Amino acid sequence: MSQNISNTYNDGFDNQKDENVPSKFSIGKVVCVGRNYAAHAAELGNEVPSRPILFIKPASCVINNDQPIASHVIDMPRDTVYKVHYEAELCVRIGQPLKCATVEEVKACIGLIDGVTLGLDLTLRDLQSELKDKGHPWERAKCFDGSCVLAEWVAPDVYGDFSAVNYQLYINDKLTQDGKTEWMLFPLYDLLSEISYTFSLQPGDVIMTGTPSGVGVLNAGDNLTLKLGEHHWQSKVI
Repeated sequence: MSQNISNTYNDGFDNQKDENVPSKFSIGKVVCVGRNYAAHAAELGNEVPSRPILFIKPASCVINNDQPIASHVIDMPRDTVYKVHYEAELCVRIGQPLKCATVEEVKACIGLIDGVTLGLDLTLRDLQSELKDKGHPWERAKCFDGSCVLAEWVAPDVYGDFSAVNYQLYINDKLTQDGKTEWMLFPLYDLLSEISYTFSLQPGDVIMTGTPSGVGVLNAGDNLTLKLGEHHWQSKVI
């Protein structure tokens, strides 16, 4: 697949603008959580899961929020153009190894979460629907270059146990998605425990915790603003 964007990512450590977050690691993998908000599952006509739905994006698909975001992706071998859909998510970065950990062990692990930011899980929804109908994996619709947009990392201390974090996505100054972690079907520490029994987590790994309702299509010329409390990040769609 092809699109006119660069997928070069500043990993947020070597050239980190926020001096409160130390330089340590590079991204290994991005673990994503599907349908972690009931209202989002409902808006797409999906069942609410009884267990977290997990999938992985490779590090190669990550870009910074200040890089241009594609409004479409061209599947050149099939001469097909797919529109890009947005999903805003709260993201955390792993600072300590984690494997087969209980929720209590997750809570007790000092330095486990060493950064917080907002991101966009970009999706080729039409292609995803085609793949799901055939019982095929989603990677072609979720893991294309530029499909994981991450803003700058900030220190996690002020977010406590992450049970009351509020964040928003604005498109062209209009509130489009409003996320509250209290609405999550699976809270963050539960997610990290569940993930650790499936994928060993390593320093530098990123967790995208799921998207609230309000997902939709990106259009060329859209101006995006991600807001996490006092932190605001801008992106431009081409």
